[in-house]
Order: sequence, then structure tokens, then C-alpha cells
Amino acid sequence: MHSQFSFFASWSGGKDSCLALHRMIRARHPCTSLFTMIDESGKHSRSHGLYPDALAAQAKAMGIPILMTRASWEGYEAQFKKNAEVFKAQGVLHGAFGDIDLEPHREWVERICTESGLIAHEPLWYGARRELVNEFISAGFRAVIIVVDTNQMPIKFLGREIDDGLVGELEAIGVDACGENGEFHTFVYDGPLFRHRVDFTTGTIFNINNHSVLPIIAGSKTEAVK
Repeated sequence: MHSQFSFFASWSGGKDSCLALHRMIRARHPCTSLFTMIDESGKHSRSHGLYPDALAAQAKAMGIPILMTRASWEGYEAQFKKNAEVFKAQGVLHGAFGDIDLEPHREWVERICTESGLIAHEPLWYGARRELVNEFISAGFRAVIIVVDTNQMPIKFLGREIDDGLVGELEAIGVDACGENGEFHTFVYDGPLFRHRVDFTTGTIFNINNHSVLPIIAGSKTEAVK
């Protein structure tokens, strides 16, 4: 990544996609758009189960446009390729992704980008997991846990802030610091990429299969409807 180019960022709303975006921007590559896939109902994101309003609030706080399109799991790949045409029409041929070391994820990203005429970038690839979390925290980003796999960690961690103390607690019970094995997902609400923090409240915890989810409701306490 020596020459300058613009890119779109695959955006989950969580810490890894945020750190990948941060590294790309620090390398002086302008981000033209965030990109998030929403489920076919339009109710929440495919990756972290976030409401579109919460994702839009993140994008607004960072001053970066966001493209959200619907897709079923079966239609995910075809929809990605349609979105690739949108980016290419804008002259954007590069995409950044937040994978760390899961080979099947990288293989899929590189294949689908190649087939779509795009160039994939993985700024976090093979980074030491604890070091990546430390970088995220020390940079000044703020995030909370919004999904936990209850087969791998206790529900009590929902809503907890990502900080050094929490990371130590997770590692003490055998949970990966990055949650790269699917143990948990996060929602980033402030940090150096943000012009202002994202105001939000949390809804009532609900369960999907073996996952417990803490809904994020964009808006301040006075704006959000309980």
C-alpha cells in the first residue's frame, strides 16, 4: 500500500473493522464509503445484528457515507458483486476488511474481490490478537460488547466496555482477546475517527440460538424511546 488510493471499508460496526479503517486512513488512503450488508428483512446487519439506525449514526459521527444493502445468506455473494459495481462506477477499486487470521474469510474476500474487479486489503492480517486490542484501546477508541456466544462466555459481559481490565478478565477465562473465534461482537461509539461520540441507549437483551444480544438504540437518553 505505497501509492495513494481511495477505498471502501467493509463495516461491521465493531472494533476490528474500525481498527482496519483507522490503519488505512493513517496510511493516508481516503475512505469514500462504509459498506454493510443488512439481512433481507432490513432489520439488522448480517455481521453483528446492529439496527441500520445505529450503523448510520456511526457513519454520521465519522463523516463517512455508508452503503447498506439487503441480502440473504444465499444471495450474499451476488449482492456483494452488485455493490462492487457501484464502487467501481465511483472510481473506487480498493476495499478494506477487518479479518485477522481466519483463512476461509480471507480466501472468500480475495476471491470475491478478484471476481468483482476489486483489490482487497487486510490491514490487520496476522496481527497478534492481544496487540491489536491494545492498539485499539490505546488509540482512544470506545466500544461495548453487544453479542456473546453463551457457549463460550457468560452473558454477564454484555454491555461491558472494551478496556484493559475487561481483556484481562476474558483471557483469564480462556476467551480470545479479539473474540476472533466468534465469542463476542462489539459496537464502537467513539474514538479518533469520530467527530463526536455516538449517543445511544440499550434495549432488552434477547437470545438467538446460543447468542445473547444487547440491542443498540441510536439517540440520546432523552431521544430514545424505551
